[in-house]
Amino acid sequence: MPMIKDTIELTEEEAALFKELLDATKAADLSTTLRCAGGWVRDKLMGRTSLDIDIALDNLLGREFADRINEYLKAHGEETHHVAVIMSNPEQSKHLETARMKIRGIWIDLVNLRSEEYAHHSRIPTMTFGTPEEDAHRRDFTINSLFYNINTGVIEDFTKQGLADLRDGIIRTPLAPKETFLDDPLRVLRAVRFASRFGFELEEGLLEAAADDEVSII
Repeated sequence: MPMIKDTIELTEEEAALFKELLDATKAADLSTTLRCAGGWVRDKLMGRTSLDIDIALDNLLGREFADRINEYLKAHGEETHHVAVIMSNPEQSKHLETARMKIRGIWIDLVNLRSEEYAHHSRIPTMTFGTPEEDAHRRDFTINSLFYNINTGVIEDFTKQGLADLRDGIIRTPLAPKETFLDDPLRVLRAVRFASRFGFELEEGLLEAAADDEVSII
């Protein structure tokens, strides 16, 4: 088992990037809180290098914040950056619009915090702005539900299980596993992939849900 860190140690490039994002937020007079989400947080705590950063915004769409960043850079005589907007496409499991750009040599994806609700027998959720707690609980596994709050420098574990499961090497769903897999059966394959990649164990309830006939026939 890898040694899990208690804090996230930023590289010089990451620290400079986050300062620039916060400066852009302040210059635009935004109340937005910026949070790194998912795999980057997990990998940093595991001592792994992570080159892509997902940043979740609590009150803006990604493309809106990307525009504020470029306005800040232009006002300070710096080069602006191309923004690729990846539109939501539920048929391809892309349920949320994402803005992608490269700043200081680091790729960042900008999305809003979200809540999602699935209709009966549908894998296409209805997406709305959500709280950090709602966003954390709609993620696939607890180890991927952790946030790094850029504004405060604090790790946030809204499921109350993400850090413990990362330290104990357990793949667990934030919500009931059967509910999670019925929402998206592909998460069964993701669970196996993460367990194999990190040498983690699949939580017992997750295994039972994965073998459930309702999940396996979808």
